[in-house]
Amino acid sequence: MVSYLQRLEDLAPLGYGIGLHVRYATPMFYRLTFPQAWQDFYHDNSYQLRDPLVFWALSVTGRTRWSEVTLPDPFGVLKLARDHGLTYGATVSCGKITSRTIVGVARDDREFTDAEMDEVADITHTLHEIGAPADDLTPAMIEALRLVGQGHRHTAAAARIGISESALKARLSSAREKLGAKTTAEALRMAREYRLI
Repeated sequence: MVSYLQRLEDLAPLGYGIGLHVRYATPMFYRLTFPQAWQDFYHDNSYQLRDPLVFWALSVTGRTRWSEVTLPDPFGVLKLARDHGLTYGATVSCGKITSRTIVGVARDDREFTDAEMDEVADITHTLHEIGAPADDLTPAMIEALRLVGQGHRHTAAAARIGISESALKARLSSAREKLGAKTTAEALRMAREYRLI
């Protein structure tokens, strides 16, 4: 994932924003590298609820330059972004509405070329695929992760749900495998990010 984020940084001199697998209005992974003054202004004014680019990205999948978005902007979010130096930008949206990935990139010197937009779209689709949450964890695996995540030792967690310690370890091992995690700590972090526990 790091190499793709680095490439976004290279493509977007004024920064990027990514919301990976937005579910129930909350992304599982969220990162902004836009200028801090814009980030602060944007969040202080709750523009994420008023931004026509967010509405566009939640309404359709595809890619667009910011200058091509024709949705109403009653709060002047795009003009305010330009006032903060984010003159040109592009947004890419992919995935089902129940798990949408949105990437925005910005620069101050020129519009993004078609080739650059193709690359941002490819990166967005790749991040969406590799960041897909494991939806096939069983309730037993989730319970084992939840108990260990609450600080219970294996013996205590197993006793709490009435199974042997080896059965608990097997559930944790299966959860790690399904999540693609090397350690239980990594599996716990991923399960929290995916809002499974």
